[in-house]
Amino acid sequence: MNDPASTYSERDATHLRIFLSERDRWEHQPLFEAIVMKARDAGLAGATVLRGPLGFGESGKIQTAKILQLSDNLPVVIEIIDSGDLIRAFLGTISGMMDGGIVTMHPVRAIQFPKRSK
Repeated sequence: MNDPASTYSERDATHLRIFLSERDRWEHQPLFEAIVMKARDAGLAGATVLRGPLGFGESGKIQTAKILQLSDNLPVVIEIIDSGDLIRAFLGTISGMMDGGIVTMHPVRAIQFPKRSK
């Protein structure tokens, strides 16, 4: 049987989480799209955008995806995991794009599984 440790690699990494709303914009496009494009241009490992069905921010106003209270301003979270140095450099890239919002960073242990040959 294969050694389980040989089927994946592990490394220290940083998890960046960027909290925005759907209405946030950067140069006439959604800010979350602009940030993902910048992450790709910066060579980061990947980025995922998650749309929240319910949330509130500084205003305290509840934004919801309920059918009777449809909102076009739902919470959006961008998640990126890469090395701490690359994440910190990326913060410098997006700092001028942010007009409010919260960003969190957490040290994580990243486990990379290889693609299976077909």
